[in-house]
Amino acid sequence: MATAAPSSANVPSQPRPWNPDSKFKHIDRERWICVYPAYLNSRKTLKEGRKVPKAKAIDNPVCAEIRDVCAAAGLTLGVENKVYPREKDPRDVKFRGRVRVQLKNEDGTPALSQFPDRTTLLLYLADTIPKLKTRQQSQASSSSQQQQQQQQQQQSSKGGQKKKGRK
Repeated sequence: MATAAPSSANVPSQPRPWNPDSKFKHIDRERWICVYPAYLNSRKTLKEGRKVPKAKAIDNPVCAEIRDVCAAAGLTLGVENKVYPREKDPRDVKFRGRVRVQLKNEDGTPALSQFPDRTTLLLYLADTIPKLKTRQQSQASSSSQQQQQQQQQQQSSKGGQKKKGRK
């Protein structure tokens, strides 16, 4: 998986194994924060890994949506093919992926002033992902399908009474 606009050419594509003796800097990929789709999922409980309030959470976000929003905000990021440890079915492709985001510069200052910490980034993602065109198109098509199903149910309930008579 590729990184989107890395700030330096020496950013490794895979994180190095953790070593407590080595000093990782803020610009090292290992120090970037991880964002799993489960952090923003409204169908998850706090115990299952949701990190935003239920009122702001999103219905089944995908790793690609998180990547698109972070890239549009101008953040340096990397996508990894990992599964959230608390996921019930780790083989399900729908829940795969995590996004690593660089929030701090080498000196420890925020890379972007609008995202000083992890919480502000997660709340920004929760606000922005529902505004994506792909989300709006899928909501419009699902609402029209629901209306069609309701009309079909109403029509079938009108003529669905049994007639009494001989058998």
